[in-house]
Amino acid sequence: MGWLPILAATHASAQAQRPLPLALPLSGAGGDPQTAIAQSRTSDQVSVTNQGSIQEALGPYGDPFGLRAFLAARGITYVLTYIGEGLSNMSGGLRRGATYGGRLDTSLDIDLDTLMGWRGARFHTDFFQIHGHGLSARYVNNLTTVTGIEALPSTRLFELWIEQRLFDDTLSVKLGQISADTEFAIAQSAVVFMNAGFGWPNVGAVVMPSGGPIYPLATPAIRLKYEPTPELSFQGGLFNGDPAGTPAPGDETDPHQRNRTGTAFRLNDPALLLGEVSYAYPAFPGTEQLPGTATLGGWYHFGRFESPRLDSVQGRLLADPEASGISRRFRGNAGIYAILDQTLYREPGTASQGASAFLRFSAVPSDRNLIDLYVDTGLAYRGLFPGRPNDTLGLGMIHSRISPEARAFDRESLLYGSGTRLLRSSETVFEATYQAEMVPGLTLQPDLQYVMRPGGGLVDQRGRRLRNATVLGLRATINY
Repeated sequence: MGWLPILAATHASAQAQRPLPLALPLSGAGGDPQTAIAQSRTSDQVSVTNQGSIQEALGPYGDPFGLRAFLAARGITYVLTYIGEGLSNMSGGLRRGATYGGRLDTSLDIDLDTLMGWRGARFHTDFFQIHGHGLSARYVNNLTTVTGIEALPSTRLFELWIEQRLFDDTLSVKLGQISADTEFAIAQSAVVFMNAGFGWPNVGAVVMPSGGPIYPLATPAIRLKYEPTPELSFQGGLFNGDPAGTPAPGDETDPHQRNRTGTAFRLNDPALLLGEVSYAYPAFPGTEQLPGTATLGGWYHFGRFESPRLDSVQGRLLADPEASGISRRFRGNAGIYAILDQTLYREPGTASQGASAFLRFSAVPSDRNLIDLYVDTGLAYRGLFPGRPNDTLGLGMIHSRISPEARAFDRESLLYGSGTRLLRSSETVFEATYQAEMVPGLTLQPDLQYVMRPGGGLVDQRGRRLRNATVLGLRATINY
C-alpha cells in the first residue's frame, strides 16, 4: 500500500520529464563502436542490444504503475525479448517437415554506481526459456544450425557476471558466468541473419567440447578489455573450456542435457584462452563517412582432441578393421580468425540507412578437427525501400570445409570396405532474409536458406548422399 503511490507519482513525473532509458545505451554488436550502418533492429544473437521497445506502442499501458521508470531512476533496467519462429524443410536433408521454436530472454542490468555508489561497476544476468523443436536436428542434419535459437527445450540461466571499469573506462574486468559469443568473433553486419553460423564461427562450435562456451551454454570466465582509444580495443578471456563437462565413454547425451539449467558452474575442465584486437576506423581509405571494423583474433584450448583418421595404436588407421577403434588423442587445439566489417553506402541525408558488408575467416589444424576452414560473407541493406527506414535486407553465404584428415578417413574406409562410396567435402549455406519493423520493438522476418551437401556430404540410411535442403521460415521478435 505504501509504495504504490510513490510509483504512481514517479510515473507522472517521468511523463513530464525527459523519458528515462529503457535499456543499455546502443552500440555495435559486442559492445564495440557501431560501424555497420546496416546493423538490424532485432537479432537472436546475444551480442546485440535490440533496438526499440514495444513499450512505445503501448502508450500509457507500457509501464504499469510506473515501475520501469521507478527502477530505471535507481539504475535497474530489465528487458524482455521473445523470439518465435516457424521453419519448414521443403526438400532435401533427412526428410521434409516443419517445426516451431521460441525463446524468451529475460535480462537484468544494474548500474551499481547509481544504485549503491560502487563507481564503474555493473551487474548483469539473463535467463532463457527455450521451447519447441529444432529443424536442423530433426530434418536437415547440417553443420550450421539453421536458426540461432535452436537448443534443447529448457529454462536456464545464461550469463551472470559483474563488470568493473577502471582508468576513465579504458580498462574493464568482467568476472562470472560468461558466453564467449557476446564479445568475441562478432561481425556486426551479420546479426540480421537467422542461421547460427553467422553468430559464432561454426568451426569453433563444431570442434570445441560441448560446442564451446556459447549460446546456450555460458561458463565461468574472466574477461579483460583495454581500449586505449575509442577506436582501438584489445581483449582477452580465460574460460572453463567445457561448459557441460566430458561425458563417460560411450555417453552420447546432448551437452545441453548434461547442463540443462545452466547452473553447473564448472571450474575443473581444461581451459580455453581467447584473444582479440579490433580497430574501428572512421572511414575506408579514399571515402568519407563509410566506417568499418577490422578484427584479428585467436584461441587455444588446453584439452585433448581426437584424430578423425588415426588410431591410438601407432601406425594404424581408424578405418583398418584390425584397429582398436579408439582415436589417437592430441594435446591442445588452436584457431585463428579475421573479420572485416565495412559500411559500403550511406543513404544521402540519413544517419542509419545504407549498405554494409562483412567477410569472416576462421581456420584450425586438420589433424584433430572435423572442420578445418570456415568462411562466411554477406551484405545487409537497411532502409532499401522508401518509407521503410528500419527494415533490413540480408544476403549471406557460409562455407564449412571438411578437414583433409576426415576426408582421408572416408577414402580409407572405402578401401577397407567399411565406408560408403561417397566422400564428405564441405557444406555451403546461402541465406536471404528480410526483417520488417512493424512498430518499434516488433519485427517480422521471412527467411530462405539453401543448404548444399548437408553435413558436408552425409548419407542417409540407404547410403545415398543427403540432397540439398531448402528451408523456409518466418520469425517474429518482440522486445520490451
